[in-house]
Amino acid sequence: MKAAIYPGSFDPVTYGHLDIIKRASKIFDELTVSVLNNKTKTPLFSVEERVKMLEEATKDMPNVVVDSFSGLLIDYAREKDIHVAIRGLRAFTDFEYELQIAQTNRKFSGGDLDTMFLTTSLEYAYLSSSTVKEFASFDGDISQCVPEFVAKLIYEKYRHLRQA
Repeated sequence: MKAAIYPGSFDPVTYGHLDIIKRASKIFDELTVSVLNNKTKTPLFSVEERVKMLEEATKDMPNVVVDSFSGLLIDYAREKDIHVAIRGLRAFTDFEYELQIAQTNRKFSGGDLDTMFLTTSLEYAYLSSSTVKEFASFDGDISQCVPEFVAKLIYEKYRHLRQA
């Protein structure tokens, strides 16, 4: 069975992420979309909330599994016996950063983890989770960026934060 991991923060999941997920799920028999618990960032949503969002967003994709991890991707991939990581590229500037990570992962995994880059569809090339959060924090319209249920969760989160 051909399997791959698509790791990321997914804070929140966007149409750009879903574009990569759909396309990668057509290439691999099983795609594990895994939320990274990055202790150096302060996410809007907890790991558990992001996993639930992704499960809902991918519920019609039978070969997509949603999981989470912390630590090194190479250790997680080894534990899952998966040898390909998927990374999305929006612009040339993403490539330089992602290439360095891909080469590091390949080196430190002993050659066991390769990275496959998928370029984001042009309609989502501008899109980032950070931009979505910034627009939403000012009650901007994010309907073109995320599924409706995700937008609702984002707006609720910001309303709650304003009240706190």
